[in-house]
Amino acid sequence: MTQTIETPSGDHLMLIGGERVAAAAGEWIDVTSPGRRGLSLGRTPRAREEDADRAVRAARAAFPAWRATHFKDRQLALLKAADALEAAAEELAQLTAIDTGNALRPQARPESQTLVALFRYFGGVAGEFKGVTLPAGDDQLQYTRREPLGVVAGILPWNSPLMIAAMKVPAALAAGNTIVLKAAEDAPLTIIRMAELVAPYLPDGVLNVLTGYGAEVGEALVQHRGVDKVSFTGSSRVGHHVASAAGERLAHVSLELGGKSPNIVFPDAVAGDRLAATATGVLTAMRFTRQGQSCTAGSRLFVHRDVYDAFLAELVSQVDRLVVGDPLDEATDMGAIINQKQFDQIKSYIADGRAQAGVEVPLDRSEQVPDGLDGFYQGPTIFSAVSNDWRIAQEEIFGPVLVAIPWSDRDEVVRMANDSHYGLAAYVWSQDLTAALDTAHRIESGWVQVNQGGGQMVGQSYGGYKSSGIGREFSIEGAMESFTQIKQVNVKLG
Repeated sequence: MTQTIETPSGDHLMLIGGERVAAAAGEWIDVTSPGRRGLSLGRTPRAREEDADRAVRAARAAFPAWRATHFKDRQLALLKAADALEAAAEELAQLTAIDTGNALRPQARPESQTLVALFRYFGGVAGEFKGVTLPAGDDQLQYTRREPLGVVAGILPWNSPLMIAAMKVPAALAAGNTIVLKAAEDAPLTIIRMAELVAPYLPDGVLNVLTGYGAEVGEALVQHRGVDKVSFTGSSRVGHHVASAAGERLAHVSLELGGKSPNIVFPDAVAGDRLAATATGVLTAMRFTRQGQSCTAGSRLFVHRDVYDAFLAELVSQVDRLVVGDPLDEATDMGAIINQKQFDQIKSYIADGRAQAGVEVPLDRSEQVPDGLDGFYQGPTIFSAVSNDWRIAQEEIFGPVLVAIPWSDRDEVVRMANDSHYGLAAYVWSQDLTAALDTAHRIESGWVQVNQGGGQMVGQSYGGYKSSGIGREFSIEGAMESFTQIKQVNVKLG
């Protein structure tokens, strides 16, 4: 059943220094629905350099007092914010479905719950950003301090904006930083609403939100000398530029970028009654229920030749049953692609895959449009008999497209899995833990799951190898690495 909710409309303002504001130049960006072409969701300010400077100055002014705030008070603020976010969780989920095209039941609700969980987690560990005392003898006091970096610029993507904001905001604030968030122009509404819910529990200027285009206000933040740290989540291409530009002034940088993650299926993972469960796990790992628009999507499926045909048949059967439809419909498994550009890009990859000699296409629902809906809808596509060096096997499609590749030898599949400039996630399916862990340890990825395909768990360290990024988030270890720096203090006693 489709949810009946009020469609967002009007002008959705930014948050700078505790005030709801438009852009200094008075310019606006129209926000439209991925699930219904042309349906207006209102307008957001088109911020530029002047707005970025105002937000950074507000964050800079708020930093000394927030840094000096006792961790218990920062903790209490985050926990109160978590309560407010939990009370509005369904509202945020519905807004996510409208804003991003992600289906309400399998994606938008879990994302709003992850937001709450991460505010609670980082509130709970706010007192753990601490240093160590060194045993330097009775005449010396030698210790380290974990100190906040200062002003953090958090640049968000459009695919899972609430979850990505949850990785950055509470961690940065718990450590004593202030933050300026730049929402993605294609999906800004949930971030604006999140800020409205959280801001009453924070001093003015501690959390600021900008809207606009990445090449304009995002670039202004990356270049701004008042920004001490840039935390960017997005494409590897843009991430390389962010690293270079911020690096010119030696600003701290963390990058969570693209992926082309391997899904490796061993024969024993398909044996007996395990066939259906493993196929379900691979389906989950591929992020079909996020339309494949995930940097952790296990989009390169390596299946052992002995079970290749049987496993692929089961997987195709399960994937073919996924319901593509209105993101607000409780029955929908897959919602809409974010925009026309992404929609067309996915189509071009599918056309390229179909043109390869010897390719097989056991499932192609890319032309599927749900009855009565005019949006950016694409059903799942699975290619078989793919070579690992093809474009569709090497480049991140960021859509519901899976490529299947057979393998015979463990060394061979590890080589193919690592034959990528990406290294974000990986999935290994085997009941032989020696084989599974040997494979997991040899794969060049920052996050490997064995016999499960779900999303990130609160408290895990999350980030990539190679062109999938640098730095870690989602955990206390990641937050300490990403949002603090160490000061060594040596004191001569006596």
